[in-house]
Order: sequence, then structure tokens, then C-alpha cells
Amino acid sequence: MTTLIERLKSAADKRARFLRTRDEIARMPLDVALDLNIYPGDASRIAYEAVYGRA
Repeated sequence: MTTLIERLKSAADKRARFLRTRDEIARMPLDVALDLNIYPGDASRIAYEAVYGRA
């Protein structure tokens, strides 16, 4: 059984990973993003799926 503190740590870690991933995608140079077939406007959705899984 996970404790409340462990769940809070896990949630904080996931949130930090989400924000870091979202920011990296959003700051990616446009030419690189297009080469990877990524639209920078979808940074939040892509980061969410990468960290939390499909919505």
C-alpha cells in the first residue's frame, strides 16, 4: 500500500517531468520540430501523453 507521501512525491515528479518535456518541445526550433513531424502548438498534449499515458 502506498502512503500519501509516496503518492504526493510521485505526482510532483510526474508534474515536473510534464513541465520539462512540454517546455523542451515548445522551445524546439521550428525546422527541427517539422523534421520530427511535431507541431509545437501540441507540446502540452505530447508531453501529457509521454508522462501520463493516453488521455
